[in-house]
Amino acid sequence: MFNKIALVGGTHGNETSGIQLIRNWQAFGLPSRFSTLNVSLNIANEAALEANVRFVEEDLNRQFTFDGLASSNTSKEAVLAKTLNQKFGPKGNSATDFVIDIHNTTSAMGATLILLEADDFHTQLGRYVKQHMPEANILVEDEKPYLEHGYLCTTGKKGVMIEVGGQPQGVLREDVYLLTQTMAEVILDFCVAYNQGDISTDALPPCEAFRLGENISFPLSEKGQRTAMIHHSFQDSDFAPLLPGMPMFRTFDGKDINWEGDKETYPHFINEAAYHKLDVAFATAERFML
Repeated sequence: MFNKIALVGGTHGNETSGIQLIRNWQAFGLPSRFSTLNVSLNIANEAALEANVRFVEEDLNRQFTFDGLASSNTSKEAVLAKTLNQKFGPKGNSATDFVIDIHNTTSAMGATLILLEADDFHTQLGRYVKQHMPEANILVEDEKPYLEHGYLCTTGKKGVMIEVGGQPQGVLREDVYLLTQTMAEVILDFCVAYNQGDISTDALPPCEAFRLGENISFPLSEKGQRTAMIHHSFQDSDFAPLLPGMPMFRTFDGKDINWEGDKETYPHFINEAAYHKLDVAFATAERFML
């Protein structure tokens, strides 16, 4: 039973779809079919929003580990994380049943639901979303236990992320906004049905999903400078199979660097602008049935 749900935008201040959706629902109210739900509408990082940046000093969406929350870090986002943890959590003993955190990506990932567990509940949620929004992608990041993640959504007893793109940072695109709104509403529809006891895993058909693999870095020189860029045939191919021998990078002297894995992978976050400083080119995933 979901007695308390937190819907969050602006965890990153330049990811505008969630921010605008929260602002609109604050101004005009949630759709009436969600009247039975206790939903709070929240903007997480107002300072980053005002500056139109991802974060002011440190990535807020990496601050919510137990060590981070207990640390003496005085960065703006570390201090803010402690405040948000008290508001939504505290993590591990949360007063919030479900935290839904909304993000944008510059990558062509469409509407992606990120699950941090693949237990019965999250399987039901993933299948429900896929059934009611067939264009959605379901991404499972269960490479570590739920509470070991540093994401804001883990302040709730349960938490998920909505990730929608591609959208430039600081820009609002109507098509991306509408995908964001649709996915948020489908998740809230699920919450209504869940509270009414109308959800059964057996009644929801298995659906395609992707399990996070590893991050692939750009090729770097001995001085740490990039020597290649995303290959044009690979750009905007999020969740499409990357087969052994297919090009993924084009070096600056005109050579192709191909995927040398022993099997296909399903890349996502391809050329994500927010990961530029980390030199992350994309993340891999395996396809499975959830």
